[in-house]
Amino acid sequence: MSYNAAMTDSEPMLQADLAIIGGGAAGVLVALNALRSATAPVQVVLFEPASTLAQGIAYATPWPEHLLNVPAGKMSGLPEQPGDFVDHLLQADALPGLPRDVLTETFVPRRHYATYLQHRLAEAQAQSPATLHVVHVPVIALQPGTPRNALRLADGQQWQSRQVVLACGNSMRPLPAPGAEALPPGRVVDAWDYDGVRLLAGDGDVAIIGSGLSMADSVVALATAGHRGRIHVLSRHALLPLPHAHGGIAKFDPQPLLAMPLRARVRALRGHVRDAAAKGIPWQGVMDRIRPLGQALWQGLDAADQRRFLRHVVRYWDVHRHRIAETVHAQLAELEESGQLQRHRARLDALLVLESTLQLHAHGAAGGLPPLNVGAVINATGVETRALAMRNPLLQQLLADGHARPGPHGLGLDSDSAGFLLDGQGRPQPGVQVVGSLRIGTLWESLAIPELRTQAQQAATAALRRHDQRS
Repeated sequence: MSYNAAMTDSEPMLQADLAIIGGGAAGVLVALNALRSATAPVQVVLFEPASTLAQGIAYATPWPEHLLNVPAGKMSGLPEQPGDFVDHLLQADALPGLPRDVLTETFVPRRHYATYLQHRLAEAQAQSPATLHVVHVPVIALQPGTPRNALRLADGQQWQSRQVVLACGNSMRPLPAPGAEALPPGRVVDAWDYDGVRLLAGDGDVAIIGSGLSMADSVVALATAGHRGRIHVLSRHALLPLPHAHGGIAKFDPQPLLAMPLRARVRALRGHVRDAAAKGIPWQGVMDRIRPLGQALWQGLDAADQRRFLRHVVRYWDVHRHRIAETVHAQLAELEESGQLQRHRARLDALLVLESTLQLHAHGAAGGLPPLNVGAVINATGVETRALAMRNPLLQQLLADGHARPGPHGLGLDSDSAGFLLDGQGRPQPGVQVVGSLRIGTLWESLAIPELRTQAQQAATAALRRHDQRS
């Protein structure tokens, strides 16, 4: 359906200078930077259907057992103020009794991060010459244009904005089994339904599909809620997230890695791990050394090596790169040692509804596994990164109308080096920028706060610059 076909001349067009689509962490960081940097009146409008800003998926959990996956000292939302999140925790007395040096190295409950962003946004709003207006209605269509872009909302509202930032955030992959979406409510729960997962705790067995960070969240939630049944974890590789460690950062020059093909990089990294171990530095210190080069390492691979990475390496990269707190890893290990947590290296084939249970059928490398009967299934398959599979009406409209195209390997939306959306012909659209997970195909590392805060600052700066040029 063409966007223009839904337009009528009689409908009023509301105006904005900067429209931010998405009010999770990425979108709020864009708004925060715009408010802090504005030197003149600018109308910033943030479109977010949820009633609470800055939560998105990661930070919506209210439960204290869900911890940040990096220490508080690395979680500032402001690139120029690296200690800002710790400052907030101290000012709010969020974790009483912890001095700054201890707090900086602490994996704090994730719920504190949403509160931090909300407080900083309110402070910036009170001090800025710019104004912020929040619209709790989803944007379902966007027509890029010059000098203004046109937006249509689910309730029929129509807006025009000089600049648009797409910060749509993440959605969960569907369960990889035929008919999974038709299963009875309450029997299949998304890992991001934090309250729903806790309600499954009891004596019955539970299956979790996926073994990444969302699985870890679900397991600790069940354990904290007193779950006594077995927890079956099924995934293709059955690799659990690995822990952070103390011991320092390995000392080597990572720049030569950028010129190497994939296989040579893997060999070189293994060599650096051996060298670090000889000096008493854990492998985590090698990963921390190359952390700032994540995007350059991805972009330095040719298309064939990127495909090899996605086929053969990505899961091993994920468990080493996206690590969890040592306490969370220890809890998973203890549950596995006791036999309550059981891993299965297998692909899910089918989910059958029996009288009182769900029956899982799966197969591994050696063939079919015995059926598993469980009371409920948790979908922890992770973030949907394939553009054509994203269940977002706005993104599907942009793709269908040729205003966007999938990123490399079909991941996210394609954008140029400055983050401007590329249309179906590969032409940058100067009025539309992309921030966060939608840039995964071009950047790969585009989900964590260090990347989000930099992209948000760049997007806000570009939007304000274009506003000043047109004023």
